[in-house]
Amino acid sequence: MDKLIITCAITGAEVTKEINPAVPYTAEEMAESAYQAYLAGASIIHLHARYDDGTPTQEKERFKVLIDAIKVKCPNVIIQVSTGGAVGMSRDERLDVLNVNPEMATLDCGTLNFGGDDIFVNTENDIKYFAEKMNNLGVRYEMECFEKGHIDTTLRFIKKGVIKNHLHFSFVLGVRGGMTGEERDFLFLKESIPNNATYSVAGIGRYEFSLAELAIKHGGHVRVGLEDNIYIEKGVLTKSNRELVEKVVNLANKYGREIATPEETRRILEMEIK
Repeated sequence: MDKLIITCAITGAEVTKEINPAVPYTAEEMAESAYQAYLAGASIIHLHARYDDGTPTQEKERFKVLIDAIKVKCPNVIIQVSTGGAVGMSRDERLDVLNVNPEMATLDCGTLNFGGDDIFVNTENDIKYFAEKMNNLGVRYEMECFEKGHIDTTLRFIKKGVIKNHLHFSFVLGVRGGMTGEERDFLFLKESIPNNATYSVAGIGRYEFSLAELAIKHGGHVRVGLEDNIYIEKGVLTKSNRELVEKVVNLANKYGREIATPEETRRILEMEIK
């Protein structure tokens, strides 16, 4: 098995300090949170931008401030910017972040109900537009799939040459409106991707650590973080992103999976070595 790649989604666009005070907003908070996650074993920092009051933004200027602050503390960590933005943002608003020349970004591969009247829209034309922009800029993308239909859409784009190697999927399971995070769901998605692809699993809420353990056992990779889950165990708020990463490292130790450094992660994902 490859060494385990741990991604830490440090903040997101929706979760707030009122829900868990550890959620970082400011550049200083995000840099320190990313650094502590990196020290614990995270080689990829999944980054949403927020202003100091917690308001989400896709503006490249804010992303640059945050990326620069993180790179001062951990210069070799891989920063994976989110092109998901927040519900209601336009295609070009969401892609403004590509103007900071990121090393890695997310590519959402389908539309999803997000509860109530919220719809996270990713049409086939959106996916093609995003992928072609990232291809032209040489940005490594992670294909975020919330259910099986998203994988099928991705496979069609692979056949058309729109989505290119290296193929790295993220199974985001447990979102209301998407697939749940039971073992059967994980296995269904894992068995639906090409043999030469790699994948990571992001379990939302109560699914975070059960899915992390499954991914570790089956040779996949793991994403955790306050964007996805605010608890370290049932009913107990986590104190930090670092604590969530450390729990994954302990699971990996249980199964003899070594943790990938940023350099090793770049090799596994066939990225340019920094």
